[in-house]
Amino acid sequence: MKILVINCGSSSAKYELFDVKKDCSVARGIVDRISKKSAYSKAIKTIEKRLTDPKKGAIKFTGEIKGIGHRVVHGGEDFKKATLITNDVIEGIKKYNKLAPLHNPPALAGIRACLKNFPGIPQVAVFDTAFHQTMPDYSFVYGIPYDLYKRHGVRRYGFHGTSHRYVAEKAAKILKRPLTKLKIVTAHLGNGCSMAAILNGKSVDTTMGLTPLEGLLMGTRCGDLDPAIVAFLIEKKKWTPTHINNVLNKRSGLLGISGISNDMRDILREMKRGNARARLAFNIFVYRIKKYVGAYAAAMKGLDAVIFTAGIGENVPAIKNIVAKDLRPIFGRRVKFLIVPTNEELLIARDTYRLIVKKYISKGDK
Repeated sequence: MKILVINCGSSSAKYELFDVKKDCSVARGIVDRISKKSAYSKAIKTIEKRLTDPKKGAIKFTGEIKGIGHRVVHGGEDFKKATLITNDVIEGIKKYNKLAPLHNPPALAGIRACLKNFPGIPQVAVFDTAFHQTMPDYSFVYGIPYDLYKRHGVRRYGFHGTSHRYVAEKAAKILKRPLTKLKIVTAHLGNGCSMAAILNGKSVDTTMGLTPLEGLLMGTRCGDLDPAIVAFLIEKKKWTPTHINNVLNKRSGLLGISGISNDMRDILREMKRGNARARLAFNIFVYRIKKYVGAYAAAMKGLDAVIFTAGIGENVPAIKNIVAKDLRPIFGRRVKFLIVPTNEELLIARDTYRLIVKKYISKGDK
């Protein structure tokens, strides 16, 4: 049985086809250089053609593919788990466009294109924010007038939830212990970075907030900073809110500090050449990780493992080694520091499969 996973970004549509019975990928690819919402329909048609071209040994959609899973970044408080897509769900996703303007609109364009091109195939939305909906109110409510939360939804939501959930489950298997008995900190480190405190299998805190800007130092995002800096820049530099938002999201982080690149590989190369600003960017990056590990261990009243994943987390083991070395005097050898490759697409496929089997497919078709 095949499940297709679609991940529509601001300028591309990634896809991966899974055989869920074998729990493996059978095809993947990307359609890039998408510039308009209307172009997503063409992108989905291109994906269909690639997967149905008999010259390439591809399969046909009819019969073999039983469902399509979509990655959706922001589901707010409305979506606490993977959800079968209906018109009401589409309207619910649209409501959060303002909180994820670079992510939700492309996801909706991809969903609408798939519904049009593949009528009759059930489709599922899997939300980055859903995993973090288990956070207690004292984790997600900001110290601002409470009315801003109740009336406008200003609160911590968190992101990368699918990745945090996947690697936590994988780590529990590696440790040969039930996830429901573990205290884990997961670190998703890529161009976007976030950490999560996972207590007994549930997210109880995470570094990203209302938007993906808060928390760790990232490729181009600033992460944590004094909010008064925004007022300072408006007054002293006469910057507009739009300009400030652009600077904090696209010109800060590793790029802003180093003045070189948002790519950790470039930072490491320049560090070897003695570049002081590259070294500073790296040190800040690692320092914030260590700081959050300590904070989350305190919040959970203990710690069993720290998991590193995603592009930087998986491919720059020096970061894991530094964090482990510096924190060993505090935690001892009992706490494990692991690198676990993430696979968000596979988890989306599994969630999609479970939902459509429950809703549509008879036991004989499983």
